[in-house]
Amino acid sequence: MSTGRPLRADARRNRERILRAARLAFAAEGVSVPLDEIARRAGVGPGTVHRHFPTKETLFEAVVVEHLEQLTKDAQAALQAGRPGSAFFAFLTRMTGEADTKQDLADAIAKSGAGMESTTQRAAAGLRETFAVLLERAQHVGAVRTDVDAEDVQAIVLAALTAQRQRADTDRPDRLAGLVLDCLRPNASATESRR
Repeated sequence: MSTGRPLRADARRNRERILRAARLAFAAEGVSVPLDEIARRAGVGPGTVHRHFPTKETLFEAVVVEHLEQLTKDAQAALQAGRPGSAFFAFLTRMTGEADTKQDLADAIAKSGAGMESTTQRAAAGLRETFAVLLERAQHVGAVRTDVDAEDVQAIVLAALTAQRQRADTDRPDRLAGLVLDCLRPNASATESRR
């Protein structure tokens, strides 16, 4: 809910506290956390939460947008790195590591085209565009196989994360994500073509 005017300093602080509490609550417990509980964790009254976010859906979307925007900033920073291949794999490793602990955010990002507000769609589009450039640069230097595109990588990573959560392999928590990263390297496609 935006009036177009900048928030006063205390209102801005309250909004940030609400977003921080909601981000932690949604990541740990899912979207079923009541708004009143988020208000309690943020140290504000329920009315303050409702003034900033009239529904749980608007609060959840604000958390998703904030997360997407942070990932986009991180991807843009990776673009500035001197080694495109290392930067791509480091960014992808970070994304997969976070997605496993932030299940609802990962699910929302995966579905960010369907039923989401235009702000969320724009944030998701910005991340997809930046990620595509990051991938293309890594492919250009031969660090990533050239027969995949950004949509392929997203689908493969999400599938691996879903399978990883279902397996609940506590002895090897990053095994499937690691296998996915290895499959994106050029020698994986060369091995497949020889079979």
